[in-house]
Amino acid sequence: MNRRGFLQFVGAVSAATAFTGSLAACSGPASTTGAAPAAGADTIEAGISYALSTGFDPMTSSGATPVAANMHVFEALFDLDPATRESYAALAARDLEKVDDTTYKVALRDGATFHDGSAVTADDVAFSFRRVMDPANASLMVQFIPFVESVTAADAKTVEIKLKYAFPLLKERLAVVKVVPKALVEKDKTAFDAKPVGSGPYKLVEATKEDKIVFERWDKYNGTRPAKVKNMVWRLLSDSSARVTALESGRVAAIEDVPYIDVQKVGQKHKLEAAQSFGLLFLMFNCAEKPFDDRRVRQALHYAIDTDKVIQTAMLGNAAAATGYVQETHPAYAKASTVYGYDPDKAKALLKEAGVSGLNVTMVTTDAGWVKDAVPVIKEGWDAIGVTTTLDIGQSGGQYTNKVDPGKFQILVAPGDPSVFGNDMDLLLRWFFDGLWPQKRFRWDGTKEAAEVLGLLDKAAKTGDAAEQKKLWAEAVDIIAEEAPLYPILHRKLPTAWNDKKLTGFRPIPTTGLSFLDVGLA
Repeated sequence: MNRRGFLQFVGAVSAATAFTGSLAACSGPASTTGAAPAAGADTIEAGISYALSTGFDPMTSSGATPVAANMHVFEALFDLDPATRESYAALAARDLEKVDDTTYKVALRDGATFHDGSAVTADDVAFSFRRVMDPANASLMVQFIPFVESVTAADAKTVEIKLKYAFPLLKERLAVVKVVPKALVEKDKTAFDAKPVGSGPYKLVEATKEDKIVFERWDKYNGTRPAKVKNMVWRLLSDSSARVTALESGRVAAIEDVPYIDVQKVGQKHKLEAAQSFGLLFLMFNCAEKPFDDRRVRQALHYAIDTDKVIQTAMLGNAAAATGYVQETHPAYAKASTVYGYDPDKAKALLKEAGVSGLNVTMVTTDAGWVKDAVPVIKEGWDAIGVTTTLDIGQSGGQYTNKVDPGKFQILVAPGDPSVFGNDMDLLLRWFFDGLWPQKRFRWDGTKEAAEVLGLLDKAAKTGDAAEQKKLWAEAVDIIAEEAPLYPILHRKLPTAWNDKKLTGFRPIPTTGLSFLDVGLA
């Protein structure tokens, strides 16, 4: 496999699949060691949607819950604000110092310390990048920094970043590499994965699978986002009714992933916002299997979906139909040249043009509650144009491991959201169209169109002209929309509810999880 295909396939398939929404039950820490502080007046309690599905090591962590926890525990040189997704200096003392087009220096914040009391040094930063870039570690993050040549310590408090080529989104992309303590990680990687040590405003005290995660304020933190409460307890409540009950009873002050059916009721007594996210419900084909190697068949099945009905009946209005690759609120949004409105007559005509009749398909899908509500509507639309459709609903990890990755599937309908790692268009496009997915999942790699998309992405990555960059991304999206090997049906809204009489400064975020950076108690 070439560089593009390297990442997740080296023993990290579960990492790639974990972001399909329902989260595979990967082996994660059953429990950490350490005593949890007692809940009290200076404690925020929250209801989280998913159990622990992976460990916490930010180099490989992929579960939605540990990734959200890591926002509070770790820092990168520059991080992205969880709500606005704008870049800000975290461990960096100030902005990037440009030496030349491919060389930058970054000074570290004075007095930054890890949760074991050791000082954060430039050696720790360089080590954090080296371990991500080492192929032996199969890091999930390496695919996001292919432009980095090296990161070295210029002195104890300054790092030098060498690039393979100029990359205008450097600061935003540096957020994917969280800085870890070299000595501690080298001493015991397994222990670090179970009980991480970072330099962020909160220290992780205890994590028990399917129960809770407990944090404590790190009093030596001296960055711009200090913890505003002493303790924080995340209750892991995968049962949606349990989350709602916990909020209504006052046990927790905020919950994520409010069930769509409960949005109106919860919103009457609590503050509730449904943030528009990039999060997709996508339709993906096995392009190596006939007749799905014909784009007309792929297009026909898109046109046969009554997306408005899916949104209104299954999601109670909490989504937006895809008119491009990203949601319309995204700064790089461009309307695609092909927009799949509901048109069953056109769907039938495309199938006839492709010489396909009497088509029988099995729709493989995942068992997230809102997805299970949506797929019967999709099936109804396909049945109506003469495509006999069988639903195969199962746990996400099993569907990918047993069917998708071995190529034993025809069609997959599933959720996904790589925006937890970053919000720039290059990252969002490369997640699905550079590497594992086109090579080993929808099997589109090697086509002329796939090469054109990657060429446009590479060209966009190297231009310093923002308008030209957006134009190149739009051209790539037009190809993807027309070919539709994997393409969004809709972009989901994420309902979050909280008690605004208890919490100050709380903001819902447009990704899975909750953020309590800058949040205090009233």
